[in-house]
Amino acid sequence: MAKAKSKSEIINHLATKAELPKKQITMILDEFATLAYKEAKNSFTVPGLGKLVLVNRKARMGRNPATGETIKIPAKRVVKFRVAKAAKDAILGAKK
Repeated sequence: MAKAKSKSEIINHLATKAELPKKQITMILDEFATLAYKEAKNSFTVPGLGKLVLVNRKARMGRNPATGETIKIPAKRVVKFRVAKAAKDAILGAKK
């Protein structure tokens, strides 16, 4: 399995493709991440990739794997990323 690209490798690739300075690409990526964090509560769509959404999970019963004891897991809010159909098709290949 191939190793995941680091932030600096992504910046180098984008700087080469867009013919822009690395500093400018870094600033764009940082601003994009900041915007995504701020807007995630309203759902934040990354065109062609997917959507960040805030989901409320219900309380439920679970099991402690070490002891086997049943425990109550409280309700909580979690952030999820829903992958776009276009991204799934591009990565996995379109279904027939």
